[in-house]
Amino acid sequence: MQQVYANSPYILMRFTPSSKFLGFSNHFNNLLAPSFSLTSKFPSSIAATMSTVPTQNDTVTHKTHQPLQIAKRLEKFQTTIFTQMSLLAIKHGAINLGQGFPNFDGPDFVKEAAIQAIRDGKNQYARGYGVPDLNIAIAERFKKDTGLVVDPEKEVTVTSGCTEAIAATVLGIINPGDEVILFAPFYDSYEATLSMAGAKVKSITLRPPDFAVPIEELKSTISKNTRAILLNTPHNPTGKMFTREELDCIASLCIENDVLVFTDEVYDKLAFDMEHISMASLPGMFERTVTMNSMGKTFSLTGWKIGWAIAPPHLSWGVRQAHAYLTFATSHPFQCAAAVALRAPDSYYAEVKRDYMAKRAILVEGLKAVGFKVFPSSGTYFVVVDHTPFGLENDVAFCEYLVKEVGVVAIPTSVFYLNPEDGKNLVRFTFAKDEETIRSAVERMKEKLRK
Repeated sequence: MQQVYANSPYILMRFTPSSKFLGFSNHFNNLLAPSFSLTSKFPSSIAATMSTVPTQNDTVTHKTHQPLQIAKRLEKFQTTIFTQMSLLAIKHGAINLGQGFPNFDGPDFVKEAAIQAIRDGKNQYARGYGVPDLNIAIAERFKKDTGLVVDPEKEVTVTSGCTEAIAATVLGIINPGDEVILFAPFYDSYEATLSMAGAKVKSITLRPPDFAVPIEELKSTISKNTRAILLNTPHNPTGKMFTREELDCIASLCIENDVLVFTDEVYDKLAFDMEHISMASLPGMFERTVTMNSMGKTFSLTGWKIGWAIAPPHLSWGVRQAHAYLTFATSHPFQCAAAVALRAPDSYYAEVKRDYMAKRAILVEGLKAVGFKVFPSSGTYFVVVDHTPFGLENDVAFCEYLVKEVGVVAIPTSVFYLNPEDGKNLVRFTFAKDEETIRSAVERMKEKLRK
């Protein structure tokens, strides 16, 4: 099915390289679709695809040279780097250590719960802010993890994945012109969603080797117009975990300056080398924090898209208003199964952590043996490395070479910065794959990658 879709006009539209991506390598587009011819920002073939209309006889008429219609706030977000690199993996038969999805399935007990829910007729719209049993399960899990007691009816909102939780939070709480601070590198949906909300995006760059928060820079960046700080811990793409000292400093600054915190904690169960600390659990922070999470990473069911946002009622109101007009409700049977998943015994979470730590060790040792400078990954299922020992001019050129000549896919990190130059020396690999796949990728790099 992937090959069929990869050749469809629709996919040609979806896989247009973004302007940020093309800025590094204007011939990279030829890897994606050799027949593309760029005119301004958009391929003419895409314009033709967008303008096709059916006739009364169900035939298709092509009208060429029609420019795509897109809001200015989204012009530079034409597609995601994850989609582009996954297509390249298919095109070149490469091993995909780029996009962060497992190549193995989730647990049977959760899948069986979804099947049973379908058989039980849980197939119509769910309650807008969540199936009651799932809201309760989320609140129970949050209490177990943080010690905080939340009201499942008023303070938990179920969303279509954490990506929608982010969108609902931003669109429901942030006003045009509000300043929001990100820590770069950052997950690419953050900037796009903030742009849709009309926010002014500022970023604080976390730099290797430890990607520590520059507290003094953060202090000077916060202004009277700063509405929120959006952070992610454990952190994608670096694998960094924010320390208690860093979180305490951020919390103090937020309380002092009346700033909100939106915290993305989807990798909280993949915290390997230190304890995961939820920002909402710090003194004085629950009232100003929206905690966003999902089940996809922990249960290897990323396609289900079950997420949630936890916040006090005065913040949940905005989240729920936006959610109501984004998706209204999330998949009913999958919500029922998610409630079962979240009540898994502690032994399940311990096993998941052990499994990923073993995979991490295989990838990290392999990357070091290949010749990369590897930075510590304390959480998530990602590892960031410095590619410069291999002599390519930047991360995009390196990833292009890696997929074409070596047959392995990584993600260039420059697309995760407001200033792409800050990430030009770094690329990201994922170990969310079975051990055989990871070992095979390492062997390809050992055999074909030369300094």
